[in-house]
Formats: sequence, structure tokens, C-alpha cells
Amino acid sequence: MPTTAATPFDRAEALPAGDRALSGITIVDLTQFEAGPSCTQMLGWLGAEVIKIEPPGKGEQGRRASTEDPDTDSVYFMLLNANKRSVTCNLKDERGKDLLRRLIARADVFIENFGPGVIERLGFSYEAVAAINPRVIYAQIKGFDANGPHASLLAFDNIAQAAGGSLSVTGDADGRPLTPGVNVGDTGSGLHCSVGILAALLQRERTGRGQKIEIIMQEAVINFGRILYAAQAIFGRAVPRRGNAHIMGASAPCEVYPCKGGGPNDHVLVYTSRAGNHQWHNLLKLMGREDLGDDPRFATPQLRFQHSAVIDPLIREWTLTRDKYTCMRELGEAGVPASAVIDTMELYEDPVLRAQGAFVTVEHPVRGPFTMPGCPVRMSDSPIASTAAPLLGADNARVWGGMLGLSAEQLAALRADRAI
Repeated sequence: MPTTAATPFDRAEALPAGDRALSGITIVDLTQFEAGPSCTQMLGWLGAEVIKIEPPGKGEQGRRASTEDPDTDSVYFMLLNANKRSVTCNLKDERGKDLLRRLIARADVFIENFGPGVIERLGFSYEAVAAINPRVIYAQIKGFDANGPHASLLAFDNIAQAAGGSLSVTGDADGRPLTPGVNVGDTGSGLHCSVGILAALLQRERTGRGQKIEIIMQEAVINFGRILYAAQAIFGRAVPRRGNAHIMGASAPCEVYPCKGGGPNDHVLVYTSRAGNHQWHNLLKLMGREDLGDDPRFATPQLRFQHSAVIDPLIREWTLTRDKYTCMRELGEAGVPASAVIDTMELYEDPVLRAQGAFVTVEHPVRGPFTMPGCPVRMSDSPIASTAAPLLGADNARVWGGMLGLSAEQLAALRADRAI
């Protein structure tokens, strides 16, 4: 019976947890909702000890956001807080603030994404935290620049996408601006922040000093749209909405086409490179339309874009004779870039994706087995494992008692006074 060859990633799964990339790094996590938690979840996947600081009683706002049961943590929260620990700490109580200060003294990273001015009013500005621990990496994620005209405005994912240009280029040419379906404003900002933190930790190895990391959500979305500015430079005007067509108007086909089945996602996306004609000719051969190979209307990628209205019905006629996965396979084997439009349930239930770790199942203490997207980073010398998001205050004894040395009696007194 044939076996799959071993890979470096198989070895990573066998390594002890203490050998993970960020083992020994402690992160004090005061983040909420998505932008900050997506950053610290990535660092937790990579082995850091992420200690989530939450208000007693209710916890971080995302715990109860969009939950079907007010007494149970939301799936939303669980998807963004795997591989973390939770402690409760009342930052409006001086004893709670003192606990956080003691934890900061032992930490490597401090991160927050409260609304503008909140962390400073609580007494944990960059200057205050750096005075406690000059080696700490202090990271903030905000919607807009602190010195700009929008500094005081709140920001969520769709706000950042509107402000960063994403909405302006999403949708049909004759339609309204649309919010893209994936959260590049929130999780995109979080991943940008994780890059900054990792770079600062590396720099600290040389200098011994911490520093401040600032991520502006508007700027993160601008960065994801970098190629838009190539199109703008070519056309000399704001980039228009083009639906599924190539944003630079440089090639065709670049469109989704209906397939057998008739469902809302029974489509295949077909793209041919703007770098030449070879993929276009491969497509014509597959469809049995080599007769169009010398048609002057389709002689270059730019000309094909101009004649998309002629090309699209030809391809649609072919795709409608096959289901989307057959289209994807036949096009791919012919050297034509293509993918079925795969919906979230198909991805979630795909046994191949589960086997490769794109989706993992964790054991939640209340909800039981819970399947969620796994870590998309693979490292040959750092095992990636997933643990369920923690219950509120689940690690109070471990952190406040074990790390800071508080006795059971002290913990009980703090809990009774709602300081933790």
C-alpha cells in the first residue's frame, strides 16, 4: 500500500511544546473584538504565552457578541481567542491596576485596541508601561492616526475598509460600493501587528530595548490594496469598480462562470495571465475553439479585455456542461488558472482541508468539540497546535497565584471585592 512521504512538517508535530517558535514569550493581551485578538491568537499559535486581561463578570465584549445563548461564550469569541489564557482584572480598581503592573514587569509584549484615549485614561499609556518595563514591546491597533483629523473616531472592520479604499473598488461597475466578505480591516490589521511585534522582539535581541508598535487600520487596508495604485498610475484617475474583471483592465477572461447545478455558488472563476497568450490558447484548445487562436480581437491580453463581452458567452457555454469541480480540474490540468467558487460549508466539511490542518477540532469546556480554522503558518521546527478559547477567568489561579505568587486567601479576597 503506498504511503505519503514524510515532510519537515511531520517532524514539527512530534516536537515538544516547549520548542515552539515563541516559547518563553509572555504577552499581556488587553484586546477586544477582532483586530487585536487576531494578532494575539497568531502569536499564541506560534507558542507565546498569551494572557488575556478581561473585566470581572462580563469579560471582553466579544464574549457575548452575536451569541445565541447569553450564558455561553459566542462562537465569534471562540474563533478569535484560541491558544490563550484568561484572567480577570478590574482596571478601575487600584488593586487590579497593581496586579496588571506586576504582570507587565514580567512581560515581553503589551497590546491593546481599545477606543481612542481609553488605555491612557486607565493609566497604561506607552510611557507608563515603558517606565515599568523598558524591554516591553507596546503595541496598539487604532482605526486612524492619533495626530490626524479622524483620531477620535471609532473603527470596526467595515469602517476601516471604507476609509482604506476597499469598498470603492468592490462591486459591479454600475453598482454601489460593497463591503468585501472577508475582514481585511480587522484581521488584516491584526496580522500586520503581529509582524511588527515579531520584528521588535528580534530587534530587542540586539538592543535590549522595547519599543512602541502602532498599527492604523486605514493604513493596513491601503497596504492590501497596493496593486490598486498601479492601476491608478496607468489610468490617471481613481480606480473604478470592475466586478470580477481584472482591476487593471489588463486581461480576459477574468470572471466567474455558471456551472451545472444551478446553486448560488455553482460557478468557476477562470483567469488568464496578462503576461502573454499561452494560457488563452490553452483555454481555446480545451474548449475546442482553436479557430479563435488567430482572431485579431483576441491577439493580446488588453484586446481580450476590450472584447470580454464576446469571450464570456463562449466560456459560459462550455462551463455549463460541467460541475464546478470538474471545470476546476480540467482547466487546471490544461494549464489555465481556475477555481471552483467554494462556499464556507464546503470548505468546513472538506476532509482534505481537515487533514492538512486548515480546519482543526478543539474541545471547549462548555460547547464540547468545536471545529474552526487552524493556523495558516507552517513551520518545520515549531509545532502548531490549537486549544479552545478560555472561559472567563479560567487562569486566575495559574497567573495571579502561580506567576505573581498570590495566596489562595488573597485571591479569594480580591475575587470577593471584584478586583479580579
